[in-house]
Amino acid sequence: MTRESTSSSRKQSDQAAAPASDATHVVLAFEDNRLIGDLFGQFDQNLALIEQRLGIDAIARGNQVTLKGSQAGCSQARNALEALYQRLLQGQEVHPGDVDGALRMAAAAEAQLPLPTLEPKSRLAFAQIATRRKTIVARTPTQDAYIRSMDRADLIFGTGPAGTGKTFLAVAYAAALLERGDVARLILSRPAVEAGERLGFLPGEMKDKVDPYLRPIYDALYEMMPAEKVDRGLQSGMIEVAPLAFMRGRTLSNAVVLLDEAQNTTSMQMKMFLTRLGEGSKMIVTGDPSQIDLPAGQKSGLREALGLLTDIPAVAHVRFNETDVVRHELVGRIVTAYDNASRQESEARERRYAERQREEPATGPRKAATS
Repeated sequence: MTRESTSSSRKQSDQAAAPASDATHVVLAFEDNRLIGDLFGQFDQNLALIEQRLGIDAIARGNQVTLKGSQAGCSQARNALEALYQRLLQGQEVHPGDVDGALRMAAAAEAQLPLPTLEPKSRLAFAQIATRRKTIVARTPTQDAYIRSMDRADLIFGTGPAGTGKTFLAVAYAAALLERGDVARLILSRPAVEAGERLGFLPGEMKDKVDPYLRPIYDALYEMMPAEKVDRGLQSGMIEVAPLAFMRGRTLSNAVVLLDEAQNTTSMQMKMFLTRLGEGSKMIVTGDPSQIDLPAGQKSGLREALGLLTDIPAVAHVRFNETDVVRHELVGRIVTAYDNASRQESEARERRYAERQREEPATGPRKAATS
């Protein structure tokens, strides 16, 4: 695939950001010149992203790239570039988001995390979801674990902040199962709960009334499958998109069933949904417990289910966090800011409660006033 030469340098001028004893010089050569433009990016933008993220120098010349910097940085850059080159050899495209994903996975391998796996040739093995329209490759170790969990378990919970790919990957996986013939039906559902707004009366038939709540699922579905196949599936009932209330009384067999925005289910709704699971079926439940839109004082069915079911071997729970956000880089910072504010508020409440507990023994319980 590639030819590589490595040498160590003790000159500080080779890489100012790395200690002299840790400076490394790596040369990678890629055999297929036709893929170099896509690998390095337009005006070498992919290499520039690698330089920015890892603090190294990546200098392109022909079909070669020279990496200069810390040993860890150069190792991660090499793993990322080789993984991206393999994608191109397989006929897949490489976008800046794929470069960012390859760097995250390479960093995970460098830290010896359990995922992603390493092939015998020390090549990163990314978990993938292949549909006829496109192939989705994991961009973070948590996404890797999520895809592998969907292969292994019959009931999968994916929880975490927006932008981590929970719903997108679940819809992609469901579409892949349907295309392969592993299931006969694809059922996608969401609770029809307004996110802090009052939409009022919505005109049209039932489908027109519930479609606004299910639009994100439709978007992901049309990205995974040709539009004409989705439309035929919706008309024939092979693909069903329905609000959660329509699940009552049904047994969902030989199907893959996705419940999105599950944090907005009540305890009764969640129990009702989970007990619909039939023979040959798989359920994927996604949601963000930090964004509950239920009326005040009402318990989230997702939170309750996570507490009750996580010890069951056939149930998988994959937790995403702000480091898994694969949208705009700013989204990750926004999620972190809100999480920090929520954590500080919770700590302040705990401090106030502790102070009241300390004061009570000194003052004693108040006596009821007598007339």
